[in-house]
Amino acid sequence: MRRTLATRAVLGLFLANPQGTLSHAQALASLQTRGLDINRVTLYRLLERLAACGVLQRQTDDDARTWRFRLADLGDDGAAPRFECDACHRQFRLTGASEPARAVADELMRTLAGMGHRGLRLDMAVHGTCADCADPSDGTAMEPSR
Repeated sequence: MRRTLATRAVLGLFLANPQGTLSHAQALASLQTRGLDINRVTLYRLLERLAACGVLQRQTDDDARTWRFRLADLGDDGAAPRFECDACHRQFRLTGASEPARAVADELMRTLAGMGHRGLRLDMAVHGTCADCADPSDGTAMEPSR
């Protein structure tokens, strides 16, 4: 990849909030707010290239019917489950559950192989509301952002 102004600016967005996730539209709005005039297709291709080379991870946000991107964890094997806050979209790696999650992932892949399918990857995520977004006074939470 070339080290362009756009590439550095996009990486800066994710480095500024390593646990955060951004949709294409959110990344575009943030870059434009910072004064970078970037074409939306160029940004889409850049996000895809950064995901393809392992710098970012792309995850599907089924509720919003969009992709969300986040900074890839160094040494992430993909088997560690994550908790994603539906309000702020920050993600927290549940490293204490890595071994049990790996066993479940292996069993699912074996089951798929037995059916003649070839699984490529498995995303494990628990969705809810993080401690920062929850209102501790009455037990309610912020509304999920879309």
